[in-house]
Amino acid sequence: MSSGTRTTAVPMAPAEQVLDRPPPVVIDLRSPGEYAEDHFPGAHNVPLFDDIDRAVIGTLYARRSRDEAFEEGRVRTQAAIDGIVRRIGELTGWKAPALDLAQCVELMTRDGLDAMDGQLEPAPAEPGPDSVVLYCWRGGLRSRAMLAFLRGLGLRTALGIAGGYRSYRACVRERIGAWRSPPSFVLRGLTGVGKTLVLRELARTHPGWVLDLEALAGHRSSILGMVGLEPATQKRFESGLAERIARGFDGVCVVEGESRKVGDLVLPESVWHAVDRGTALELVAPRERRVRVLLDDYLSAPQNREPLARQLPFIEARLGRRWSGVLTGLLHAGKEAELVELLLERYYDPLYRHSEGARRYAARFEASDPACAAREIASWIEATRAAGSALPASPRHIARPADRAGL
Repeated sequence: MSSGTRTTAVPMAPAEQVLDRPPPVVIDLRSPGEYAEDHFPGAHNVPLFDDIDRAVIGTLYARRSRDEAFEEGRVRTQAAIDGIVRRIGELTGWKAPALDLAQCVELMTRDGLDAMDGQLEPAPAEPGPDSVVLYCWRGGLRSRAMLAFLRGLGLRTALGIAGGYRSYRACVRERIGAWRSPPSFVLRGLTGVGKTLVLRELARTHPGWVLDLEALAGHRSSILGMVGLEPATQKRFESGLAERIARGFDGVCVVEGESRKVGDLVLPESVWHAVDRGTALELVAPRERRVRVLLDDYLSAPQNREPLARQLPFIEARLGRRWSGVLTGLLHAGKEAELVELLLERYYDPLYRHSEGARRYAARFEASDPACAAREIASWIEATRAAGSALPASPRHIARPADRAGL
């Protein structure tokens, strides 16, 4: 662990290989804020610097000098190193030797930034079944120094990701861009018919078919769609997409109909192509069923009422001046069913019919019983595939379940 003039080879594997051969433990060394925005699938956050540390060091780097920033980082690392190594040991089952770790950091860093940067030489490596992979933002000194430190302590299976998170991010975007969906079938219908419920029933019985965009986005794709959920960032959404794409699809892709955006998130072109050009299947349900679905979805948890109340004035403004305070008043008065009825009648149904009025549907399914609808849809897709007509463009076909309901 002492300093010197000789170089130390630090093994770094390509992000593509780490994605394709996931190791048992991946550790993200970036700050909690960076990790929360997005991270490698399954990675554990063991930050070298917390968000405040990172801000202080970054400010010193930008306004003073890189050497002052390095010295500040060195001091803060010495203070935190015992906890960092202990946490890595907990994740990996490895036990570090009983040493003064702060003193080890002192010895490793005492010759300064340039000396340490020159001594830690990246070396090509491949991930193995017992690898412990660590990464930072760009595979720079932060991760190389930590890798050299841990390997010097005896964790010889530790290696990094060449290019760090930035390389992983480029890999994600490349894989999404190159994806071509198998024949896609798109569940569409008025708000509240239960498209998501049916899709998740399909995912339960045919997991290799389904791409659940709203689950990946943490959003229901409407102005009220974030209520009770934790919306993903664009980067985290795309990481989830790449992970789902990597698992592959069993001959078809079933997805819920969306606009080009799910909340604030934009669908990549390859995914949008599957949604926009897939075979449209219409789901229908009586108004009372739709009201119940929305009440269960948005208002089953008391903590959802406040964020819902914050969003309703936007819809009131869209409906016109005379609606100011009406919807929020119904919510505060406990008239939730009446509120949902008005939202459907005055806002969601007209909006949907305006955007979807010209769309042609290959089949229609009654969705009041999601499990039954999922079975009917699965049977219809399988029959369509067997007949070799995955993209019917003839006049609208009405499936039996909706016929029985008189729709």
